[in-house]
Amino acid sequence: MVDGLLAREPSAAADLSCFSESGRTAAALSARTGIIHAPSLEQLIRTADLIVIAFKPQHLAAADPRLAELTTGKLVLSVLAGKRLATLSRVFPRARNLVRAMPNTPAAIGAAITPYCSLQPMKSDDIATVHSLLGACGQYLSIGEEHMDAVTALSAGGPAFLFEYVAAMRDAGIAARLPPDTAARLAVETVLGSARLLARKQIDPEVLRDQVTSPNGTTLAGLRCLEARDFRGIIRETVLAAQARAGELSRDT
Repeated sequence: MVDGLLAREPSAAADLSCFSESGRTAAALSARTGIIHAPSLEQLIRTADLIVIAFKPQHLAAADPRLAELTTGKLVLSVLAGKRLATLSRVFPRARNLVRAMPNTPAAIGAAITPYCSLQPMKSDDIATVHSLLGACGQYLSIGEEHMDAVTALSAGGPAFLFEYVAAMRDAGIAARLPPDTAARLAVETVLGSARLLARKQIDPEVLRDQVTSPNGTTLAGLRCLEARDFRGIIRETVLAAQARAGELSRDT
């Protein structure tokens, strides 16, 4: 998020502050980006209007109890996986509103898709603030909280699943006796170009798949292999397993 904001408006560094309990991660972020390293929670929050909660989800239960008072009247946005708004409201009971967001790693290059939801309907100024922040990371999507476990699995975990697929394509190319660097480049550029084509055409992926596939051709031979191994079933099970784990995290307090 910091990188996205600074890429959009470099001067924003003077308006951003960070804090970590140990001080090490905040100091490293400050040194890398130029944003302010606040020496204490009080100094971090005193003049802030939006507070982003981005520590490890399992640390929420042991969060500094002063946060309840310090965030009074503030807009609090959490990117903690699996932590529901009801749970967040117990830690930040006096916040003017709570927002739960789930960005994915393409945020590092401004290409994320970030679903979000809020505890209360947001006022127009807060909507603009949230959209400005999430928009610096890429696209954003307002959804109901009941869908957050699913989007955690699909869009937040999705890059890892795709990276694994690209690695498999690379290894398959090597098995087909391509030089490793050539196999790696072909795998990456094929996936990148195909995704761009799909986004631009805005049609079902099956339509584009069929446009590549000739009767009794090479692509059909490969697709039959995927079908025989239940490729779609594997992906479905992968996403549902991640969703189930997100549900377990949601039940933790």
